[in-house]
Amino acid sequence: MAEHTYRVLVRGRFADLTDDQRAGLQEWLKGFDFLRSGGFTEDGALTFDEKLDFFSYRVILTAADKPDEAGLRRATTALDALGVDYRGLRATVTDVDEMKINRPKRLG
Repeated sequence: MAEHTYRVLVRGRFADLTDDQRAGLQEWLKGFDFLRSGGFTEDGALTFDEKLDFFSYRVILTAADKPDEAGLRRATTALDALGVDYRGLRATVTDVDEMKINRPKRLG
């Protein structure tokens, strides 16, 4: 199977955060610029809001098969690095190589 480029969006929820974990995540949010750092990248981007309930992890992967599993592994690695518990992870995969691009029609 040929390799394709995928956008993988992993969503989930934080679980049983302690007060220290909440404070650490709130502090992390203060320096985070969603417009510059919240998109799909090869390094991956973890995003969440002040409520500290739901989160998403966006990553671009090149793989031959099972990009959803690779995306889930990358998301769990990022969450484990923060030292937080999570639940309900699910991945949505878009094959960038198969996307149809609608170009605007020229006028005149």
